[in-house]
Parts: sequence; structure tokens; C-alpha cells
Amino acid sequence: MCTKDKIKYKKKINIFFFIIAIFVVIISCKKEKSSILVYAGSASKPATEEIAQKFEKENNVRVNLIFGGSGYVLSQMILSQKGDIFFPGSSDFMEIAKQKMVIIDSTEKKVAYMIPSINVPKGNPKHIKGLKDLCKPNLRIAIANPENVCVGTYAVEIAENNLNPGELKQFRENIVNYTASCSKTAATISLNMVDAVLGWRVFHYWNPQQIDNVALDTSQISRIGYIPIAISVFSKKQKMAQQFIDFILSENGEKIFKKYHYIIKKEEAYKYAGYNKAVGGIYHLPERWAE
Repeated sequence: MCTKDKIKYKKKINIFFFIIAIFVVIISCKKEKSSILVYAGSASKPATEEIAQKFEKENNVRVNLIFGGSGYVLSQMILSQKGDIFFPGSSDFMEIAKQKMVIIDSTEKKVAYMIPSINVPKGNPKHIKGLKDLCKPNLRIAIANPENVCVGTYAVEIAENNLNPGELKQFRENIVNYTASCSKTAATISLNMVDAVLGWRVFHYWNPQQIDNVALDTSQISRIGYIPIAISVFSKKQKMAQQFIDFILSENGEKIFKKYHYIIKKEEAYKYAGYNKAVGGIYHLPERWAE
């Protein structure tokens, strides 16, 4: 083979490998999943995890979930200046997010309604029948940290509105644990760390083999909670974030939330909490409950 032919041959080889390299890069890009980042309160954890898995399979999108107390994950989102969706456990922390202008208000939607309840170990060994029983001496109680966890805010609101000063004092003395999220609050019952939790009705359905509910009197429930969702102002993937929100609100998403006994319709929430109750809003925590 002459020198010219060798040069031509080498050029052809180089072009061939260049094309192969481009092809490999294109294939790799196609295989690499897009992703969204969701900051979520633990109040929706079981349903959200299942929905995220289904969404990933159907859309070839990775959904990165960061769970925790709603106040904690909001702080994380703000400090990192990252995140596509804020999905707190109650309206209280969504209102704070609005005040801090870190969510797109027009994208906010209600996903499910939440009812406060007393949670006790299976069989209710301490024979707790209502809120006043949580004021008995030598009882171990847990509530979520009311400064950063939605259900803790509701627990304080209920105690403040329904207990007299003596009862409130004993109630606070009985608290042995201020937990950092809804899931950790429910776990204190599952692990028999406490005798009762002032939490959400839905905790029972997370672990029905170990957790029972003792319903509050409807007159003691100040307001109905709800789980809101919205797109973060830090999102660079707003279209994909909206697709995930739409999926949660779709019939498939509703079925998954119902599977875990979340309440989807406001009319059904009234049946448990009493009619003409406020829905959502924000509760201003008394200073004496601040850490």
C-alpha cells in the first residue's frame, strides 16, 4: 500500500471511530434519566414514595425525595437554593414558604386532608379515651416538634384550646419526646417508646398491627389540615415538576393516597372533624412552646 493510500485509510479509520464515539455519547445521553428534587414533609411519605416509583417507571424520570419535618425541609430548600417541588405536611408551612417567596403561588394545589387524632399502642394498654386522659400523671407522651413539624403545630393548638392551665401543665410534663418528623412521631408508638401520641388519624393506617386511634371529640378539633404541593422558585425543570404534580392529582395518584387511607375530599374530612371547621390556615405558636 502506497503512502497516499495509507493516509486515506487512516483518515477513514479516524472518521469511523469518531462516528462511533458520537453514537456512544448520544446513546448514553438517552439512557441517562432526567430528575426532579422534591422536598416533602413526612406526613405524605408512604403514598408519595409509591407514587414516585410509579411516575419514574412511566416517565423515565428519577424523583429524588427528601423527607423530614416540613420546617426542616423548607430550610434545606432555601439554604441550598435547589429543589423543584415543596410538598409540606400542612398549610402552615406552605404559608411560610409563600411569605418567604420561595414557591410559585399559582402552582399550589391541595392533595389530601388530615385529621388530628390520639394514637396509642395496639390494644390501648393505658385505656386512653380522650384528650383529658393525656393529662394523667406518669403518662409518656410524644408530640412532634411544633416549631418545624406540621402535626406538632396541630397538637399544641389542640392542647392550648382545650386544656385548662393545670391540665396543660401536666400535659407538658408528660411529654418525653419532641420528634423531628411525622414518621418519627408515628414510630414512637410502633416502638412502644410512649403511651400516646397526639398526631394524625392516618398514622394508624401506616402500621395498623401496632397503632390504634382514639378519636378526638369534634369540638376539640380546631381546624382540618391539608397537604399542599407547589413548584419551587428554584426549579429549573418547572414543566417536569408540573407533570409530577399532575400525576399526584390524577386518578392514579388519588388511588394510591386512598390506599393508605388519606382523605381526598373535603366533605369526607368534615365527617371526622365536624362541619363548618376551618380548613388549613396557619397557627401562631405561643412563645412558651418555642425551644
